[in-house]
Amino acid sequence: MLALQVDFMDRPPASNDAATVGIIDLKENCSFKPLAQTYAWNWQQGTMLQWLPRSSDRLIIYNTRERNRFASVILNIETGESRELPLPIYAISHDGRWALSLNFARVARTCSGYGYLGVSDLWMKEEAPKEDGIYLMNLETGENQLVVSLAKMASFHPQADMKKTVHWFNHLLFSPDGQRFIFLHRWTRANNKRSWFTRLYTSDMNGEDICLLADDGMVSHFDWRDPIHILAWARKKGVGDHYFPFTDKSEKFKIIGEGVLDCDGHCSYSPDRRWILTDTYPDKHHNRRLLLYQPETGKMVELSRFYSPPELHGEIRCDLHPRWSRDGCYVCIDSTHEDTRQMYVIAVGSAVR
Repeated sequence: MLALQVDFMDRPPASNDAATVGIIDLKENCSFKPLAQTYAWNWQQGTMLQWLPRSSDRLIIYNTRERNRFASVILNIETGESRELPLPIYAISHDGRWALSLNFARVARTCSGYGYLGVSDLWMKEEAPKEDGIYLMNLETGENQLVVSLAKMASFHPQADMKKTVHWFNHLLFSPDGQRFIFLHRWTRANNKRSWFTRLYTSDMNGEDICLLADDGMVSHFDWRDPIHILAWARKKGVGDHYFPFTDKSEKFKIIGEGVLDCDGHCSYSPDRRWILTDTYPDKHHNRRLLLYQPETGKMVELSRFYSPPELHGEIRCDLHPRWSRDGCYVCIDSTHEDTRQMYVIAVGSAVR
């Protein structure tokens, strides 16, 4: 299991704070083997560290900062051989051929805790630059191109509250078949990092055939169920805030888990797509809940609750960020309920069966 290791947890990372990239051997007393270091990381999304799908037993990919720019590295954990790519990665296609990228320096400036420090935003003075946005990169060659510009989306069905605002993208994710991707377009008043507006879009790989799925000010976490259906926590005027299964390239949506899944969380489908895994933000007792929900039956399983120290809030909070093992039998979370920030593995095989 891949992991990052640092020696502090009570402050945001500075530009000179390195994180150690490593691997945990679950069959060898969870021993940690360091592999590399990176200066491109944050508390909320790490360094986008992940196994490369086409060689998911030996090749990993993560972001780095080199020569006053952000980049990404493909590393062979067996041989130690590595190869640098010219852009950092945000999301990887399921076949391991493509990556989506964005301007992490701009995200650091507009949305604290989700970007990387140490590199300046080249378009700092522009509200919605036409030369910056979402990039598509070939992981074999490193060739890349801008496919969706911020200027394009700022002029796509513009709203009155977009005037004199700063725009950025976040939360990119490929569809399961690799034909489309989903992304958030956000904007806010200059120097206002605490309040923003959000739209949810899908696009084809060329940045065309763009579909606006949610346009009522708030969209948070989401996941693809299949190539045409997306689950997202969003707001719909006259309906409220719910988990909505959207249908791509249409106006179809419905509510899922009403009265049960009643809180925003980091949702994802199980490998067999039968279960939704999600978490919650702290309640009045500072507990975060870890939940499984089966849409077909409406069955809810609360796996556990984890205490979240109230002093760890804002950028340095520790969301559970639950994620599945490849076989769907285990869930990994981050938590601080034992006074240090750690990763925990929970067996869920009996629950999902």
